[in-house]
Amino acid sequence: MRSPPLAGLRVLDLTRLLPGPLASMHLADLGADVIKVEDTGAGDYARSAGAVHGDISYFQLVNRNKRSLCLDLKQGAGVDAFLRLAATADVILEGFRPGVVDKLGIGYQAVAALNPRIVYGAITGYGQDGPYRDRAGHDLNYLGYCGLLDQIGLPGSAPAVPNFQIGDLLGGSLTALVGVLAGVVDARSSGRGRYVDVSMTDAVFAHTIFPLLAVLGLGHALPRGEDVLSGGMPSYGVYATSDGRHFAVSAMEPKFWQGFCEAVGRPDLKPFAFATGAEGQRIRRELEAAFAQRSFADWTAVFERVDCCVTPVLRLEESLENEQLQARGMIVEVAGVKQFAPPFKISEAPFAVRLPPPAAGEHSDEVLREAGFSADEIARLRAQKVI
Repeated sequence: MRSPPLAGLRVLDLTRLLPGPLASMHLADLGADVIKVEDTGAGDYARSAGAVHGDISYFQLVNRNKRSLCLDLKQGAGVDAFLRLAATADVILEGFRPGVVDKLGIGYQAVAALNPRIVYGAITGYGQDGPYRDRAGHDLNYLGYCGLLDQIGLPGSAPAVPNFQIGDLLGGSLTALVGVLAGVVDARSSGRGRYVDVSMTDAVFAHTIFPLLAVLGLGHALPRGEDVLSGGMPSYGVYATSDGRHFAVSAMEPKFWQGFCEAVGRPDLKPFAFATGAEGQRIRRELEAAFAQRSFADWTAVFERVDCCVTPVLRLEESLENEQLQARGMIVEVAGVKQFAPPFKISEAPFAVRLPPPAAGEHSDEVLREAGFSADEIARLRAQKVI
């Protein structure tokens, strides 16, 4: 059995809440030794604040396979202990506002002076520079600034708020992973690390491809619900069934559109796959009327037999039972809590739950001993309430 891809990679994770912890969990799932560094007070406050629908917090969904070390970084002894750990680490992740880690004495320059190979990832809303660098923000703010929120929703309606943190997860988690892992590859060959500045606003902005096409071609973005992928083209959209459920239609290629038109009993619509404007809306209304004649179950049976890029819009509880997602092993149970498995399948690297989400400071002594701290040093830190 081969070692996991990131075995031997040591990560000190200073992040809290969602974006950074999800990024570091992906690293941990791939075999990295992720040490979650929490303060000696509340620690990662997602432990309690993240429980929005009952007793289970999203903390439990994004912190498996990690160890926890509590460390008071406002004390000199805590800073010294962190820098001692950082001297042999490969990656540091932080999600504070710009300048905070430098004020604490644990910023990139301080660490790189001890460990030139360190890859230091900083995740913020707006980045380390620019006029907004010090502003507070959350996912919806980032979507608002980068032009995406204006594109989400129905024609004539207010922007729709997605129940998916696009900025946090696309920006703060996945974009950070790309930058950090690029730095790790470089550090292993060159011996020198990198500072990785990730702005969640930048990350979403850099992926708004189709709105940019409209601006380049027309001089302006199209209104909500009127671009080709947001409602302007009948072959790409969502249609309601007679019982209030929905189907996702993405039959854009000619062969799929033709099969779709046959399946819904409207072969006369075959010439109109790419209709836009008033004609596109007319075709859409025709399809809305066709879908409204049958139930969700009826249409599910129809499209199970036709390969034309039309699928039911499942509720999440249905997705958890979906045969494809089940077959891919995408739902696992960790410490009695159902959650998502890693979204990547790598040969000879089966996913394993090595550790449940840690209690705050659960591994403090263990981590410090591994870093060469003596029993007396650990006792002294504990007496000083540094750990």
